Amino acid sequence: MTTSIKATALEPDPSFDARVSGLIGRIGRQAPVYGLPVLTLGLIVLFSILLPQSFPTLFNLRSILSDKSVIALLALAATIPMMTGKIDLTVGYGIVLWHILAISLQTQFGLPWPAAVAVVLLCGALFGVLNGLLVEQAQIDSFIATLGTGTVLYAVALWHSGGRQVIGSLPDGFLNISGAELFGLPVTAFYVLALAVVLWLVSEHTPIGRALYVIGSNPKAAVLNGIPLQKCVMGAFVASGTLSAFAGVVLASRLQIGQAGVGLEFLLPALVGAFLGSTTIRPGRVNVWGTLVGVAILAVGISGIQQFGGAFFVEPLFNGVTLLVSIGIAGYAQRKRGQSIKRRIAEQQIASHPASAPTLPLKT
Repeated sequence: MTTSIKATALEPDPSFDARVSGLIGRIGRQAPVYGLPVLTLGLIVLFSILLPQSFPTLFNLRSILSDKSVIALLALAATIPMMTGKIDLTVGYGIVLWHILAISLQTQFGLPWPAAVAVVLLCGALFGVLNGLLVEQAQIDSFIATLGTGTVLYAVALWHSGGRQVIGSLPDGFLNISGAELFGLPVTAFYVLALAVVLWLVSEHTPIGRALYVIGSNPKAAVLNGIPLQKCVMGAFVASGTLSAFAGVVLASRLQIGQAGVGLEFLLPALVGAFLGSTTIRPGRVNVWGTLVGVAILAVGISGIQQFGGAFFVEPLFNGVTLLVSIGIAGYAQRKRGQSIKRRIAEQQIASHPASAPTLPLKT
């Protein structure tokens, strides 16, 4: 059984895209790239018209940014291993332990808040190393490996907290990690923006990022080209673990209590955001800005539905349906684009060398 994510994106070829003519053809070519951002803007306009007193307000914007920042951080964390074709389920399980640990280190062990944050981040990085070893050295499928280690983390959180809330007096410096504001907006939104810019620069404009995508697309080709596959995959898990731990710190600062029952509900939205990200901006492969667009459309959709008086089960229902629909549409669009490009390559070969060109099926 294989459950790994395949980065099967076909890079845009201007020579092929230039042959697409007509308004409908150009719209169809750009729809997979910008469809989701346009849909997000459409939902914002729709809810602003239907809910003029509550939706298009600064209060609602601040609420969305504050509530969804942790999900956005976890979605970015999940995006990194996905670039290499792996999945990291501990982004959801780990945050349960990390936010409890961030509080208990201060309230029960007396550590200053900077030291407590450093310890949590270090633990997240070390757990990323463990996940990397299990996936690359023990050759355990990433879905199974991270499901197992994540469950262990959750068990440790239950054991450490005794199933009870971890409470105590927390310093203002720690509370300001999520409580501070910048330009009138929650500072957590700027954490997400800064990390997204860094990840975008690394993934799209450095050899390391290119290597991650090559590994995700074709691991054997990556090895033949001298890319250190194991080091790159382990580095991706370490980055994911560290970012998940940071999300746990932000959650602890916001909630001001540690509770084992809090955290797992972030797993599905984070994965949905990352998967949705693979359907837009760079359709066919996970990407940083696509992930943020995926989180944004979930946040806008759920906020609007809740303001219409949606029931308590609407949010998980919306997340699940959105994931299934988006992945289905992306897969169909990817297959159609791949078939179209293969057909055009065959046509070019036949036109250039009609005698020697192989006979290829021209099905669409």
